[in-house]
Amino acid sequence: MNEKFYALPEEKQNLIINAGFKVFARNSYKKSPVNEIAIEAGISKSLLFFYFKNKKELYIFLLKKAEEITKQTLMQSGAYRGNDIFDIMYKGLLAKANMMKRYPDMGNFTIKAYYEKDPEVAADVQKVVAPYTKMETNSSLPPLDASKFKDGLDLKMMYQDMYLASEGYLWRMQQNSKLDIDKMVSDYEQIINFWKSLYLK
Repeated sequence: MNEKFYALPEEKQNLIINAGFKVFARNSYKKSPVNEIAIEAGISKSLLFFYFKNKKELYIFLLKKAEEITKQTLMQSGAYRGNDIFDIMYKGLLAKANMMKRYPDMGNFTIKAYYEKDPEVAADVQKVVAPYTKMETNSSLPPLDASKFKDGLDLKMMYQDMYLASEGYLWRMQQNSKLDIDKMVSDYEQIINFWKSLYLK
């Protein structure tokens, strides 16, 4: 599928991907003109339809691409290895920061897509996101050495609190039109240090 698209140089692929993320992130599916995506990508509308047969195919492709990019980036970051929860979360943040540099509108696009109700794409969107809606926040909690943490601390609750705070922080940062990735990473380091002072013995 999309062989013609993948025959393009990676740089050209990313121009089209980022153009799609940007336009769909700003509007609902119905109100996102394909012509605007083509202009943003620096190609003609007819050429865009050469790579994707219609708007729906492009939209679902972008959602699956966002899933693929996220999985690959997090796996390569080492965020799923080790048992130091603070190191894991920091690596995860660095991975997401790297994604935001390469695909600045991807996060907002995926959030928008998650809540998309247009009957033309809603069922296909749910097929992609359904596995994630069923996942529990604590399912990825690594084995932790309870002796390193303050007595009586609920480690699962601690992780859930840190995870949700991290996601909320990233979402807020993505709303800034002038996102400063370096400042975001620096701020997160301070948050990690605060959590260490709060939870570790």
